[in-house]
Amino acid sequence: MKSLPLLRTFIRENASTFISMLLLVVVPVVVSSTAAVVLYHYEGLLQDLSAWEMLLYFAVISVTMALALTPTTFIALISGFYIGWSGFAGIVVSYGIAALLGYSIARFIDHGKMMSFLNRFENARNLMQELRGESWSLIFLTRISPVLPFALMNFVLSLLQIERRKFFLASIVGMLPRTLFFFWVGTQARDVVQALQNPDSGRGGQILMVALIVISIGGLYFLFDRALKRALRKAAAKSE
Repeated sequence: MKSLPLLRTFIRENASTFISMLLLVVVPVVVSSTAAVVLYHYEGLLQDLSAWEMLLYFAVISVTMALALTPTTFIALISGFYIGWSGFAGIVVSYGIAALLGYSIARFIDHGKMMSFLNRFENARNLMQELRGESWSLIFLTRISPVLPFALMNFVLSLLQIERRKFFLASIVGMLPRTLFFFWVGTQARDVVQALQNPDSGRGGQILMVALIVISIGGLYFLFDRALKRALRKAAAKSE
């Protein structure tokens, strides 16, 4: 029964964080659907961009991805279709910038409240410390999955207060496999509707997506299991 008041306190003290997390899941779906309709009616909108227009495009998508307005898969597909391989490096860097912006926004919204609450409990505090020590692997495994929302993971990972440079680099490396794939799918599409409606490119694409999900889930399970065991051993050692 003691756990119920504790849960209420946890939810009440972190309400703004939970609401933000919910919006980070819902908003990208709504905005990307709207953007898809606009691109369908104005298919030439992003074609033949000049160098300055392309830089502006990269800056805008960095912000929209950070704010969870556009999913990363959506951006990779339309960028591959409209810009082609000449813009691939810019997309990769934009993902890293978006990750940093999302990280900073999450830290501003949360103000360390959730971590302060968790630090009241020794096992939770020890677990967070262990996960922070595995931060590179943790970021990579969350980024490589095509089903874990990019902006939501920015928020979740920011709670560990990971060093920004590591967060930037690990995000780029983790995003690279699926970014490369969806960008390539975009370059092969005959029109933007085909790119958005049929992004898996047949059985090979489905196998790749399943493989990335399995690697992500399996890796995260192993990482959390090892971190939890270490945290419990640390707590047991202190109690002796």
